[in-house]
Amino acid sequence: MNKDSKRSEALLYHSKPTPGKIQVVPTKKYATQRDLSLAYSPGVAEPCLEIARDVNEVYKYTAKGNLVAVITNGTAVLGLGDIGPEASKPVMEGKGLLFKIFSDIDVFDIEIGTKDIEEFIQTVKNIAPTFGGINLEDIKAPESFEIERRLVEELNIPVMHDDQHGTAIISSAALINALELADKKAEDVKMVVSGAGSAALACADLYVLLGVKIENILMYNSKGLLTKNNPALSALQLKYAKDIEPIGLEEALKGADIFLGLSSGDIMTADMLLGMAENPIVFAMANPDPEINYNLAITTRKDVIMATGRSDYPNQVNNVLGFPYIFRGALDVRATKINEAMKMAAVRALASLAKESVPEQVNVAYGATKLGFGREYIIPKPFDPRLITVVAPAVAKAAMESGVALNPITDWEKYEEELLARLGNDNKMVRLITNRAKMDPKRIVFAEADHLNVLKAAQIVYEEGIGFPILLGNKEIILELKAELGFDADVEIIDPKTKDQEERRNQFASSYWSTRERRGISLLDAQKLMRERNYFAAMMVNEGEADALVTGHSRSYPSVVKPMLQLIEKAPGASLVATANMMMTNRGPMFLSDTAININPSADDLAKIAVMTAKTAKMFGVEPVIAMVSYSNFGSSTNPGAAKVREAVAYLHKNHPELVIDGEIQADFALNPEMLQEKFPFSKLAGKKVNTLIFPNLESANITYKLLKELNKVDSIGPIMLGMGKPVHIFQLGASVEEMVNMAAIAVIDAQEKEIKKNNLIK
Repeated sequence: MNKDSKRSEALLYHSKPTPGKIQVVPTKKYATQRDLSLAYSPGVAEPCLEIARDVNEVYKYTAKGNLVAVITNGTAVLGLGDIGPEASKPVMEGKGLLFKIFSDIDVFDIEIGTKDIEEFIQTVKNIAPTFGGINLEDIKAPESFEIERRLVEELNIPVMHDDQHGTAIISSAALINALELADKKAEDVKMVVSGAGSAALACADLYVLLGVKIENILMYNSKGLLTKNNPALSALQLKYAKDIEPIGLEEALKGADIFLGLSSGDIMTADMLLGMAENPIVFAMANPDPEINYNLAITTRKDVIMATGRSDYPNQVNNVLGFPYIFRGALDVRATKINEAMKMAAVRALASLAKESVPEQVNVAYGATKLGFGREYIIPKPFDPRLITVVAPAVAKAAMESGVALNPITDWEKYEEELLARLGNDNKMVRLITNRAKMDPKRIVFAEADHLNVLKAAQIVYEEGIGFPILLGNKEIILELKAELGFDADVEIIDPKTKDQEERRNQFASSYWSTRERRGISLLDAQKLMRERNYFAAMMVNEGEADALVTGHSRSYPSVVKPMLQLIEKAPGASLVATANMMMTNRGPMFLSDTAININPSADDLAKIAVMTAKTAKMFGVEPVIAMVSYSNFGSSTNPGAAKVREAVAYLHKNHPELVIDGEIQADFALNPEMLQEKFPFSKLAGKKVNTLIFPNLESANITYKLLKELNKVDSIGPIMLGMGKPVHIFQLGASVEEMVNMAAIAVIDAQEKEIKKNNLIK
């Protein structure tokens, strides 16, 4: 995508369909006049009077306890500098979005139109009664230090400047583990810091608390080594200034154990790295280009332990590992501040988490067989679902132990359950899928690339690194649409009907005919079929010229699935093909089967569909808890439709005892744990959270997923093909660009999984 196209896409994202990235959503009923009279006058007077009698009741009757202000004056925005309060608002809204999706914290972003320290502080103090916490953001140093110091002292709610402390907390966790792997002690190491801004100073301060000695830290700014005779240094920088003659970075790094970079890209050379001590620790966190390229570093020194700020390298120092959960823990005990004890608790919780066994969901997300503590895994991954239940409680406990918690937690087990429930509000599955695909992108045929939305999806797949598109369709139309979209990448375009593809068509036809010659297909028939893009695309995958295909945007599902079933063999051991839709609900991902193929499956078919769906859920790191749904509960009807579900469950209980599955059961009981426990405590689903539904027939499954999608605006990925020998996946007619991109990522993961299985069989 060219620069103008990227700019247009970014502007469109922020402006359509609704300007901005966040909104206020009611949490109470408001349908009737009675509801409104409770929400406002006269009912609202009652909580007002309660709060007037005891101000702490504001946490009981209002949203204050889960509301954080993200506040800036726009003087140090991202890499944009002093762009002003209005121009900083998109960034603050983005920070609010991260708070919500990672820790279910609501945010109002506040942009203040002053650079005067006193005016800024007074403004924040005046609005503080609205909020449970204050996140300062993108305020230039040295003013940011004084603003944070004063607000921490003068307010009785948690205040943190994430630009300073976020990187410090995450990198400190990484440092604890890096020192252990390097077999070094903090008090013995020599450290060189490139950068002397707020983040670098906050990092150094926290490293000192971990045991690193100030006298062993050499700090550089853009002018060189910080020395005592430099009158331009701030009081905070003077703490790290040395009373020596200035020396260059290369000389300083000779024999150094640690390099911390928060400056600019490519300032560290291979020779500098070679001059460092054994098992050097390099935190090169300039973005987008680290102080030394990751690949250069690891080829230069096999013993280097390296972290960067980038997601495409191991050990990403990402602030999202910290601030959502630090504020979560602080809010939940009504902490009056975020103190050093709470920050250090977050540090140690993150460091400890990296040493624990990694959930399969995280392995799936990063395309790893098994992530484990070591040089390429010294801090947890941002997608790790355990972060909220590890970091937030650690921070909350530290707040209580340090005497700043006004509402101590007594039941930690219940608190963890509440935190887990908040995860349902953040659907990480799409990000997990995309990230997994990008770890090992594959060649994907887009069989309808001469449709604008399909080509747009292919463009996103290419630019995001999800896969390598192969575009099928009318070449002239595709080229025109590519120009319109600014899709200037050199990707393969194939028109199956043109003369230049004749040899390929004949080759595909011969291969197809050889498998169907005794089933009524002539060579001429096969040659004609190869002019049709879906047959041609399927043969590309069959013949190894592509790894996966996606199609179906412009045609009905039955017409598209037919060639796939004719040309593509079933997976080894599979006796039928089915489909599942992954629905991104507010309770987490839900798998629904069969949504597209089997009209009235038998009991045997239902059992096979359940097993295949369970395997698919596990492929995405989800441990399946399966309800076989019907209109009856555990034998309450003798109708054949309910009986076949019951028969399928009985078979699965006997032959697949490893599956958590039960039925037949009505959908509301399956999805309501309290109702299920009360009425059917004997069920294998009692006390568990159902995440997979197997329907008795196609119409019930298809209607359900489309109702969820349209009425509740639930994102859907699918139908995902189950039981196919090759990665072929079909969109529903009229699928959106986003749905097609997600399906392409699924196709890539499917190809990855099939490649792994094939390699294991060869071994």
